[in-house]
Amino acid sequence: MTKPQEFTVRVTAEDPKKEEKPDDKPDYEGSSKLLKDSKEEEGDELSEEDQHLKDQLEMLVERLKESNTELYRPALETLRTLIRTATSSMTSVPKPLKFLRPHYPDLQELYEKWSSSEDKSLFADILSVLAMTYSDTQPRGTLRYRLFADSLRPSESTLADFTSWGHEYVRHISSELGDEYTYREEASVGEKPTEGQPDTELPGSIEDLRKLAKTCSRFLLNHNAEHDGVDLMEALEIVPEITELVDDNTYNRVCQYMVRCVNFLPPPDDVLFLKTAHTIYVQHHKFPEALALALCLNDPDLIREDFNAPGNPLMKRQLAFLLARAQVPLEWLHAPSEGDADGDADVDFQEELPEDLLECLSNTRLSQHFRDFGKEVGVSEAKSLEDVYKSHLENTRPGTTANIDSARGNLAGTFVNAFVNAGFGNDKLMVEAEEGSSWIYKNKDHGMLSAAASLGLSLLWDTDIGLSHVDKYTYSSEEHIKAGALLATGILNTGVRTEADAALALLGEYVENKSVPLKTSAVTGLGLAYAGSHREDLLPILLPLVDSSNSMEVSSLAALALGFIFVGSKHGDVTETILQALMERAEAEDKSLDEKWAKFLVLGLGLVYLGLQDASDATIETLKVINHPISKTAQVLVEALSFAGTGNVLRVQAMLHHCHEHILDDKEESKEEKKDDKKEGEEKEDEKKDDTFQTFAVLGIAVIAMGEEIGAEMSLRQFNHLMHYGEPVIRKAVPLAIGLVSASNPQLPILDTLSKYSHDNDLTVALNSIFAMGLVGAGTNNARLAQMLRQLAGYYQKEADCLFMVRIAQGLVHMGKGTIGLNPFFSDRTIMSRTAVAGLLATLTAFTDAKGFVLDKYHWMLYFLAPAMYPRFLITLDEELNSVPVTVRVGQAIDVVGQAGKPRTISGFQTHSTPVRLGITERAELATEEFIPFSHVLEGFVILQKNPGWEKEDKMDI
Repeated sequence: MTKPQEFTVRVTAEDPKKEEKPDDKPDYEGSSKLLKDSKEEEGDELSEEDQHLKDQLEMLVERLKESNTELYRPALETLRTLIRTATSSMTSVPKPLKFLRPHYPDLQELYEKWSSSEDKSLFADILSVLAMTYSDTQPRGTLRYRLFADSLRPSESTLADFTSWGHEYVRHISSELGDEYTYREEASVGEKPTEGQPDTELPGSIEDLRKLAKTCSRFLLNHNAEHDGVDLMEALEIVPEITELVDDNTYNRVCQYMVRCVNFLPPPDDVLFLKTAHTIYVQHHKFPEALALALCLNDPDLIREDFNAPGNPLMKRQLAFLLARAQVPLEWLHAPSEGDADGDADVDFQEELPEDLLECLSNTRLSQHFRDFGKEVGVSEAKSLEDVYKSHLENTRPGTTANIDSARGNLAGTFVNAFVNAGFGNDKLMVEAEEGSSWIYKNKDHGMLSAAASLGLSLLWDTDIGLSHVDKYTYSSEEHIKAGALLATGILNTGVRTEADAALALLGEYVENKSVPLKTSAVTGLGLAYAGSHREDLLPILLPLVDSSNSMEVSSLAALALGFIFVGSKHGDVTETILQALMERAEAEDKSLDEKWAKFLVLGLGLVYLGLQDASDATIETLKVINHPISKTAQVLVEALSFAGTGNVLRVQAMLHHCHEHILDDKEESKEEKKDDKKEGEEKEDEKKDDTFQTFAVLGIAVIAMGEEIGAEMSLRQFNHLMHYGEPVIRKAVPLAIGLVSASNPQLPILDTLSKYSHDNDLTVALNSIFAMGLVGAGTNNARLAQMLRQLAGYYQKEADCLFMVRIAQGLVHMGKGTIGLNPFFSDRTIMSRTAVAGLLATLTAFTDAKGFVLDKYHWMLYFLAPAMYPRFLITLDEELNSVPVTVRVGQAIDVVGQAGKPRTISGFQTHSTPVRLGITERAELATEEFIPFSHVLEGFVILQKNPGWEKEDKMDI
C-alpha cells in the first residue's frame, strides 16, 4: 500500500515542492487545515460540534471493521448521509472527507476483504468519493471505485445515482474518464503510457467508460456546464451521442459551443461537430440554424432536407432568402428522379415551386429593395466624381499639374462612377446623362469596353430595366463598345436568376465569334451571370473553349468562367477538361503555359474545389505529373482553395513553407555547377519560370485563414515577416493577401500597415497596397481611409499608374455610397459565400501581374468583384414580404459562447428604425418583443410575425 500524500488547497504562492515538517504549525490562512494529521493539534483546534462529528465518523469506521455484518449496512448509510449533508464554503473541503481521510488506506484494505454484495457496492461508492481527497497516490482512484460500485450493482436504475454526490465529484470523474480512455487507447496501439501515468489496470470495458461519460455529460449539461459536457464526449469519441442528452433548455448553448469549437478541431472532428450540431437543431425544429450549418458543410442533401422540412410557408421563405444569399444552385433543392434528363429536371422543378418562393430564391426583388433602402438611408442621389475625389482637399503643390493623360483619367472616372453608384441605376455619366454615349467615346479603344461594361455595375441586379439600357450598345459598330455591352449583360445578372434566362440567350451566340474581345466578353459574362449556379446546360458552350487548340487567353477565361459557374462542385467534366488542356500544352512545349494567362487556367481548376478540403487530393496528385513549372502553381492554388475559410493550421504552415524557399539563391548555386555549354538564354528562362507559385502561396495563407478570427490575426503577423524577408515576388502579394483577410473590415492597424506599404520603393508593392486599401475599406465610407487616399493622390500626382489605382481605391471605399460590401462571410460571419471568394480571387489574380492586366488593356477585370458585391443591410419584412419598419439595436458583436447566464450579445449599441446598414463586425437585435423574427441572425432580409402575446402584456401594463 502506498503512503498517502497530503491533500492541500494552496492559496499562497509558496513552493509546491517544499515539504511541510510534521512539527511545524501550519499557516491556516495560506493552506488547508488538512495539513494537520496529529490528533493533539486537531483536538486543540476543533469545536465541540466538529469533535462530535469526528468521533461519530471514527465509530462508524470501527463498525465496518467488526465481524458483525449486520452493522455494515447502517454504518455505510450513515456515512453516506453525513458526507452528502455536509456543507462547506467553496474554498475548503467538507469536514467528513477531511476527518475520514486518515482512515482511507485502512478502508481500502477492508474493502478488498469483503465479498461481493450490495453492501460492498455502497462501500465502493463511498471510497470513490473519499479518493478525491487522496491526490494522485492511486491513479484514477475515484473512477476505479466508481466502476467497482457499478459492476457490483448492475441495475440501470441506480447507475445515475452517483451524480447526487455533486458537481465537484462529477467533474473529478470526468477528468479521470478522459485520462483512462487516453491510457487505454495508447495501450491498445502498443504505445508506452504517458510519463507519470502508472501502469494500472482499471475494471470495466471501454463501453462502461462511455456509459459513465454519458451520465456525467447529462449532469453537466443540466447544470450550466455545457462546455465541460461536450469536451467529455469529445474526449471519449462519442460526440454524436450528445444528441440524446440535450433538451429544450440546453440544446442552444451546446450547439453554439460546438460550432465555435469547429475552427480549433482537426479533420474529421470538425465536420463531425458540425453534423452533430445540425442534427440537434433539426431535432428542435430550428431550421434556419440547421440550414446555416448545412451551408457550411456544403452538403446538397442536407440543404434540400432542411429547406423542405418546415411546413410554415413564412419559414420556407426565410430559408429561401438565406439560400439566395449563399448563391445555392436551385437544382440542389430538387432530387431528380431516375428518368429525368438534366435539362428537364430544372424546368419541372421551377414550375413546381410556388411563385413567391421562387422569387425569394432567385433574388429578383433584390434590386428594388436595395433602391428603397437607399432612399430610406438618404443615399439615393447619384454621386459625381468630385463628390468622391474631393480634389480641393488633396495636398497638391501649387503650380504643378498632374502628369496624366485625360484618357487614363477618364478611365479611372468610369470605374469610380460605376463602383460608387453600383446598384442604384442613376449615375450621372452613363445611365441618366443623355450624353452617356459621348462618355464612352471619351475613352480610347479598350477603355470603351470598360465604359460600356460599367453600365452593368450601375444597374447591378436590375434585370428588367438594366437589359433595355444595355441593349442599344450591343448594336454598336464599334467592336469594343459591343464587347463592353456583352460584359455588362453578364455583370447585371450576377446573383440573380430569371425565368427568361436573358444572359444565356444574348451571350451564347457570341461565344463562337471570331472577334477575340467579343468572344472573351461573352465567356466572362456567362461566368459572372451564372456564378455558383452549377448549370449543366452551359457545359457544351464553354468546355470546347478550354481545349488547347484555342488561344491561351480564350482557354483561360473559359476555364475561369467554368470555375465561377461550378464553384465548389468538384465537377468531373470541368476538372478533366482543364487537366487535359494543361497536359496537352505542357507536352506540346509551345510555351503557351509561360504566358500570363496560364494562372487563370489553374485558378478555374482551383475554384471547382473551393472549400471541399480533401476532395482535391486526386487532382493534386495528377498535377504533379505535369512537367511544367505551372504545375507547382496549380498545386498550391488547388490546395489553398480546397481549405478556404477553414483556418486549417497545417495547410497554412504548408503555404508558409512554399514562401520560405529561396528559389533565386538555389538557382545561383546550381548555375555554378552547370556545364559551360548550357546556353545563357536557357539559364534566364530557368531563373524566372518557377517563382509564381510563391505569390499564390501568400494568397493561399489569406484564403485559408480568413474564416477564423484568431487565424486571421496570426496571418497578419506572418505577412509582416514575409514583407521584411520575402523575395519581390512574395512582397508584391502581401498587400493583396492583407486586403483579402480584411475585406470591407477597416481596422486601424491594418490601414496603417497598408498606408506604409503604399509608399514602398517597389512600385508594384505600392500599387497593390493602394488597391488593398480599397478592398479593406470597400463600401464603408471610412473617413480616415478616404483622407489617406487623398494624401496618396497628391503624393502620386506624377505617377500615372499609382494615381489611377488611388482613384480606383477611392471608388471602392465609397462603393454603393457606403452600402455594399465585399466580405465573403455573412450570417454573423459564419457562412462563406463561395461565389464571393471566387470573385475576389479572380481580381487578386489579375493584380499578381497588374502591369500585364489591369494597367494594360484588361482593366475590365476589376469587374470580377461583382459576385462579391452584396448590400450590408437589414430589411425587415411582414408576412406579405413588404418592408415594415421596426426598432432595432445595432452594436458591435460580442462572443458570448460559454458564458454563464444571458449576457448581452452587442456592446455600444444605437437604436434605429429598419431598414439599417450593418458593418461587418456589427450585430442587430430587436428592441422590443412586438415581433418574432423567423431568422436566427438579423441580417439581410428578415421576415417578422406579430407576437400574439405582446399586445396583451402591453394592455395589462396600461
